[in-house]
Amino acid sequence: MNAQLESFKTVLDQLRAILTPYEKHLVVKSGPGGEYYLETRHLMKNKQQLFFGSVKAQKNYVSFYLMPVYVFPDLLDNASPELKKRMQGKSCFNFKTANPVLFSELADLTGKGFERYKEEGLLE
Repeated sequence: MNAQLESFKTVLDQLRAILTPYEKHLVVKSGPGGEYYLETRHLMKNKQQLFFGSVKAQKNYVSFYLMPVYVFPDLLDNASPELKKRMQGKSCFNFKTANPVLFSELADLTGKGFERYKEEGLLE
């Protein structure tokens, strides 16, 4: 395995570990290429389950998607500029290498997002 693939696997594993504590409260799904994602049991108006988060290896980076920051943008009010620099769009964070400081901040943000979903009745 080349160095970039090994690095991405480390990043993928560490980002996935941020989401795994929530598996018992959410629905675990997987997609093509080893994509890992979590949905709530809450059905939206379109009868689809509300997305919570996912981790996906892309060609040049690993993406961490966190829907609560899209639904509740104020969750990002106290996010560091360094974490915000990793954002693509409104709910995606991209990483090429592991970053323990930013991953810790992302884990905290994920917990706050989970609690916000719970407070708003979006977890069943």
